[in-house]
Amino acid sequence: MSRLAVHGETPVRDSMLPYGQQWIEEDDIAQVVRVLQSDYLTQGPVIQEFEKKVASYVSAKYAVAFCNGTAALHAACYAAGIGADDEVITTPLTFVASSNCVLYQGGKPVFADIDRRTYNIDPEQIEAKITSRTKALIPVDFTGQPTDMEKINAIARKFGLVVIEDAAHSLGARYQGSKVGAMADMTMFSFHPVKHITTGEGGVIVTDNEEYYQSMLLFRSHGITRDPKKLIDHQGPWYYEMHTLGYNYRMTDLQASLGLSQLNKLEMFLVRRREIAQLYNEAFEVMAGVDTPFQQPDAVSAWHLYILKLDPTQLRGSRKEIFEALRAENIGVNVHYIPVYLQPYYQELGYKRGSCPNAEDVYEQLITLPLYPKMTYSDVNDVIVAVDRVLEYYRLR
Repeated sequence: MSRLAVHGETPVRDSMLPYGQQWIEEDDIAQVVRVLQSDYLTQGPVIQEFEKKVASYVSAKYAVAFCNGTAALHAACYAAGIGADDEVITTPLTFVASSNCVLYQGGKPVFADIDRRTYNIDPEQIEAKITSRTKALIPVDFTGQPTDMEKINAIARKFGLVVIEDAAHSLGARYQGSKVGAMADMTMFSFHPVKHITTGEGGVIVTDNEEYYQSMLLFRSHGITRDPKKLIDHQGPWYYEMHTLGYNYRMTDLQASLGLSQLNKLEMFLVRRREIAQLYNEAFEVMAGVDTPFQQPDAVSAWHLYILKLDPTQLRGSRKEIFEALRAENIGVNVHYIPVYLQPYYQELGYKRGSCPNAEDVYEQLITLPLYPKMTYSDVNDVIVAVDRVLEYYRLR
């Protein structure tokens, strides 16, 4: 008889365990309330305080906060000077924002295949895709594991390219002893509720380049400046000038106040994420039918996601069947990500299936398990028990 909930048996859990979730406490709420009771809700002093704290944490000179991570990536592409017909190389195994930001600027995303061990972009594949039109690289720290920035930066220097690191998954991660955020020309962090800290929605670009910094400050606020040093015709205290076509991409003081409070807990959140990942590793390394995430020896992941890779040579069920079986056990599994160029919009732009075979093959075998600091040991055990139960059923005899 089947032991699975998908076939009518009692599930492992009584309620659904999500794959990710924010952790908001009373001190976070109090911080936001203080701003609600202040003179500023949108463009006040808390934003700069938050930016300075983020920049200090990652050892960067500057930080510019945005309403979300996608807006931040768009601003970075603008600051990098990406325009019509410029090519930007990125990975297909990411959320669509990593390449959409190039399209917003009229550029062309070029997808380089992934390393089958790390699931990050393969530096050798990057170099093979470089042309005379290549302007920038956007490597993505998939799941929280840093990309091979040493090799990527060497390629960028060789060809005179800008590096924009999409570190939406890797706040607090380390590469060769340094925190992510100190190695690229610009680095983006996301503060969506499932990320390491949250501002509700929000994102930031950190950089050591003052020109990029000033450009992004202008870009996020309609292209308008009130800085007397930059005004062409300073008519009085009320005066402002629009110097470029920017966007309203500003973060609010409300968001920044929550971010400030959450930053105080980031190290605790990271410790808990790594603890849960270790518990998963110990459990799943001995289970036939799945591969645990490979970790580079010179990097320390921030463990935004924990992904199991199914082994089709040992399992008789499809990924869809196994996914649905785990959902029936009330384990909120997910899949990250559909290769970007397989999306209908990109297909209409002329991108072809088969251009990054590693990414396409790996995608078909990945399942994301719940991982967030608020999970209890009982929650973690439920995930392990459910995976064991489902794999036992679908494992080839």
